[in-house]
Amino acid sequence: MPARYSYASLLTCAETLLTRAGLDAASARIVAEVLLEGDLLGKTTHGLHLLGLYLQSIADGQMTLTGASRIVNESPAVLVLDGRYLPGPVLVREAIAWAVPKARTFGLAAVSIGRSHHIGCLEAYLRPVTDLGLVILLSCTDPFNRTVAPHGGLTAVSSPNPIAAGIPTARDAVLLDFCTANASNGHNARLKLEGKRHASPCLQTAGGQLSDDPEQLYTDPPGSILPLGGVEFGYKGFGLSILMEALTSALAGHGRADKPGQWGGSVFLQILDPARFGGDAAFRRETQFFADACQASTPRPGQKSVRLPGENALAARRKQLAEGIALYPTIPPMLKKWTEKFGVELPQPL
Repeated sequence: MPARYSYASLLTCAETLLTRAGLDAASARIVAEVLLEGDLLGKTTHGLHLLGLYLQSIADGQMTLTGASRIVNESPAVLVLDGRYLPGPVLVREAIAWAVPKARTFGLAAVSIGRSHHIGCLEAYLRPVTDLGLVILLSCTDPFNRTVAPHGGLTAVSSPNPIAAGIPTARDAVLLDFCTANASNGHNARLKLEGKRHASPCLQTAGGQLSDDPEQLYTDPPGSILPLGGVEFGYKGFGLSILMEALTSALAGHGRADKPGQWGGSVFLQILDPARFGGDAAFRRETQFFADACQASTPRPGQKSVRLPGENALAARRKQLAEGIALYPTIPPMLKKWTEKFGVELPQPL
């Protein structure tokens, strides 16, 4: 059983490390909250695991620590920002804060962000918006990263390009968060570090052979991650990936054509207010009816029941807030390294 830690001790530790590294207190708080939310939801490759990578990025001068984002374009319901490689969680929180009142007024609002730093776990941003009765769509790509091949190709051209959505119902919201590729970079890197393999052949070698070996992304020449759906149905994931590239980098006006030289992100955010469409009550009636119908479906052999997206994540969040956060085994040693570097107290297990 992994050790459990109090939310408050981990938040204080992460926040203090980020301020010692050079972030202002308000930004450090936001980044720490978003990373911890990833762990609360069980997304352990995109929670506090990222803290060490962010701190190293600060040390390498690749995360902007001061100043504000720059408005590139603004109209009543659309905002385009140059993120200047400021912390991704800060930029996404800023975008949500702008979009919520606009969606209340116009029914929907959208924000594009170019040159963001990494934004962490997409699912970490959804619940606060759905708690307001609003629908949120969020996607990102990293124009610097190329690990996913197009359907029918061998050469990687894109990042895994995740998409997330939060949909209110009459009960718990439905929370979607998935890659348009067969694997994320974070999960592949963790398996490589631990000497493990993927559960199925979701990669291909440079020569086109299917593989479950995460090392294939690091060969010379490198292999690639297959688009969602694999060899047979990967045209679906490939199509979604193209859409994500258009919504993120293309709408933001900065992407792969600019040949960026560092880890970063292009972000697309849209918020919709059901009250300005068919009405909030009608929306929740329909979303809850469909959720109930899905869960009433006869389960496949070996399955207890149909699980809605976000159901396990929200259950894990409630449990960990009550009993403590169970950190993935690689995270405490990472925290120890950075707390020793900055002279910060290391959180102790409960």
